[in-house]
Amino acid sequence: MVWSPTDEQKRFIRQYGKALAHRDAALFIGAGVSRAAGYVDWKSLLRGIARDLGLDVDRETDLVALTQFHVNQRGTRATINQELMDELTKGVTATPIHQIVARLPVDTIWTTNYDELLERSFEAAGKWVDVKRTIANLAQVRRGKDLTLYKMHGCVSQPEDAVLTKDDYEGYERKRSLYSDSLKGDLIERTFLFLGFSFTDPNIEQILARVRTLLGANQREHFCVMRRSPRPAGLKGKQKADFEYEQRKADHQSTDLRRFGIQTLWIEEYEHLEPLLRALAAYVDRSSVFVAGSAEDHAPLGQVRLESLARRVGARLVDEGFRLVSGFGQGIGEHVVLGALRALYHQSVGRDEDRVLIRPFPRASDPNLQSAANRRHREDLISRVGTVIVLAGNRSDGSGGISLSQGVREEVDIAHRLGKHVIPLGVTGHVAAELWQQAIANPPSFLPGLDVGKPLGVLGDNSASEDAIVDATFAILKAVQVGATP
Repeated sequence: MVWSPTDEQKRFIRQYGKALAHRDAALFIGAGVSRAAGYVDWKSLLRGIARDLGLDVDRETDLVALTQFHVNQRGTRATINQELMDELTKGVTATPIHQIVARLPVDTIWTTNYDELLERSFEAAGKWVDVKRTIANLAQVRRGKDLTLYKMHGCVSQPEDAVLTKDDYEGYERKRSLYSDSLKGDLIERTFLFLGFSFTDPNIEQILARVRTLLGANQREHFCVMRRSPRPAGLKGKQKADFEYEQRKADHQSTDLRRFGIQTLWIEEYEHLEPLLRALAAYVDRSSVFVAGSAEDHAPLGQVRLESLARRVGARLVDEGFRLVSGFGQGIGEHVVLGALRALYHQSVGRDEDRVLIRPFPRASDPNLQSAANRRHREDLISRVGTVIVLAGNRSDGSGGISLSQGVREEVDIAHRLGKHVIPLGVTGHVAAELWQQAIANPPSFLPGLDVGKPLGVLGDNSASEDAIVDATFAILKAVQVGATP
């Protein structure tokens, strides 16, 4: 089934997307996200332990009680700790959901999960994560961090401290109250999105209730995603009654969550979560632009005109509220950045890093690894934007000649693979000219869903003025913004 957003989902994308853009959003990740990656659920983890107790895990609803019964019987939780280690250190691969979440511009993540998929996903996305596994970690800061991950129930790396039993839950406020206090503060100040979370955890319910008591109707609006499948055809008898019962129960839970400011976002299938999050990411990224290009040879425009054009593109990105993302490419990147910084100097509001992100290419310790390092760097930068602008694209071939830039071509290939829009300024020649010819012949492959044939034509018109080229470029960028707005 092809996913299409509902009106409520569109409203969520706009509202939560704005919170992400303003850096006041947070995520709460529950066990459902880890189960989709292949980790066992609680019932599967505790099946053997329940059998040893003479109980049937499929007939139990209070699984925390099972862990407590086991500890009561054995006088130790060593077996549960080992089960946790055995199951949650398996080589499970992160899902597309993890990858999308890792690219979102969020700096605060909370989770009750014990596994380390989130940490690995963020690190794979090139982000520095400050992981808070214990109370002692709350007083420590990883300098240069991109985000903080709060593992409020502990981590598989320290199973002996994980929150698993009734004793652990009953002593939570005594032993881990700083987690509760920190979460309360974030719930007051940030807009949360809950993913894969069932809201059966007593600690979370108490924290939500406390925030509600303090703020009443003034609490922030949050969101959670839950699955509610449409009624299957042909249901009769007990199957029909069971289905209707589950629907009523889900509706009551959704209504109850509104007491805490949490709006339920329904999806029909779990598979719809991925396109929903991709649409959210596209909305957030729509105002971020990566400028690809290099110029050892400044023909056909000449050095003065090409560098002026690059500076004007950079300046106008800042002036019109876009975010520039740059790898500081030779002959082009520095002039785009210079134009952006000059424009930024005249603006007195906002954080510079929210308007201009400069990440020069890293130097690999082993020259044989440089190509792979460059590719990862390009993927990281381009994953953060909605559009790639291409200027020129040439380099010295090492023997006095000029060749087309394979690096710029790779950036465009990455953009296509990640579903980004590509705007080639054909008048700047070289790779950009080659790409412009392809774009004119097949616009949807470069600018899908947009009717921008006229400004795209200007970008390859050698008689067009510099003003006309810049105006045409930003006419397309504005169309990208509108197209990504649900």
